[in-house]
Amino acid sequence: MAEYDFDLFTIGAGSGGVRASRIAAAHGARVAVAEEYRVGGTCVIRGCVPKKMLVYGAHFAEDLEDAKQFGWTIEGKSFDWVKLRDHVQTDIDRLEGLYGETLGNHGVEVFRERAEITGDHEITLASGKVVTAKYILIATGATPQRLEFPGAEYAITSNEAFHLDGLPKRVMIAGGGYIANEFAGIFNEFGSKVCIVNRSDQLLRGYDESLRDRLLQISVMKGIQFHFNTTFKAIRKNDDGSLHVELNGDENVDVDMVMFATGRRPNIDGLGLETVGVETSDGGAIKVDDFSQTNVDYIYAVGDVTDRVQLTPVAIREGHAFADTVFDDNPRTVDHSCIPSAVFSHPPIAAVGMTEGEARNKLGNIKVFQSDFRPMKNVVAGRNERGLYKMIVNAATDQIVGIHMIGPESPEIMQAAAIAVKAGLTKADFDDTVAIHPTMAEELVLLK
Repeated sequence: MAEYDFDLFTIGAGSGGVRASRIAAAHGARVAVAEEYRVGGTCVIRGCVPKKMLVYGAHFAEDLEDAKQFGWTIEGKSFDWVKLRDHVQTDIDRLEGLYGETLGNHGVEVFRERAEITGDHEITLASGKVVTAKYILIATGATPQRLEFPGAEYAITSNEAFHLDGLPKRVMIAGGGYIANEFAGIFNEFGSKVCIVNRSDQLLRGYDESLRDRLLQISVMKGIQFHFNTTFKAIRKNDDGSLHVELNGDENVDVDMVMFATGRRPNIDGLGLETVGVETSDGGAIKVDDFSQTNVDYIYAVGDVTDRVQLTPVAIREGHAFADTVFDDNPRTVDHSCIPSAVFSHPPIAAVGMTEGEARNKLGNIKVFQSDFRPMKNVVAGRNERGLYKMIVNAATDQIVGIHMIGPESPEIMQAAAIAVKAGLTKADFDDTVAIHPTMAEELVLLK
């Protein structure tokens, strides 16, 4: 490999790129990383980590109200968005530093500038520096998808939502996926009037229908409005700085902020993929095989820039497997089946395995066990909000093929439950497990 400047050059220092680079360096490779924005990537800098911090902050709106029923008197409570925003960004700075330290401690050279593939095994940096590498890894993630219509430039995306100067009084969110529902819950708890505009009649496609219906019911009860089967016609700015939104299929609305949460597209613009003939899908994702290798034998890709699963833990596993395969002579792939996921809505959703509909279509004969309950905390607080746990079982084998939950702390509970589903445990295995009482999680071993 001495004929090249580096054994591995990684473009993108997000979760997948950092893990791959660190592991490759630990295996003895000479590694460099180029990152044009900030080390840490979408998840750490402007995605799941700061979003979860906002979710925590939003939960206090209900907790402070519920505390009254538990004997607490809290006088003079108020919310300061700028204080929360700045505290979140301070911690993001800390995490970015830790990611940079990790790369530095493993001897990875970091170029904080844009990189482009300009020839065979060749990368050109924004500064004009040209380097060569035996292997190139693309880990540039994805970027928010923006809608196109007159006035769309007035809308923001999740990228900008973390840096607002103040909280808008009226918020319109375009989309029906996890980003839309999470930010709807956040802004609603902070006191904004929120509406969601969705081009279809469904929220959270891919999640079990029972959970989707329950979240819609609770969201409406919390005051979030929904415009289904509706698209945008135009946005224009009013004299007072607010936005007048014209909708197709519904009445026009005046709001203070419009946010696009309509999915994410692979971030491949300007990478030079066409220069060396890297194949991409119609949606712009880089095509890879089970070992994350593209059609160009020395170029690999991991994470959201590929056409697999857009989740941070998946990108990390893909990056690690790539490094072991290429630099440790230990061929490894990532099993993309039965991956647990969560939506940090209010209340949160968690799921693993097949939905009821998927199981019926694939297995035919299934059993569905369900617990529809009111969490003890909600009972004492006088909050009419019910949790729902659902277990899908293959009737022929008694194997659990799916678990779906909506309610407080569902993602925390699901992590352990997902292990059981991944391991192929049966309903009898759950039934034989003694409950921890009183907990919400005990519902999983008491389903009848």
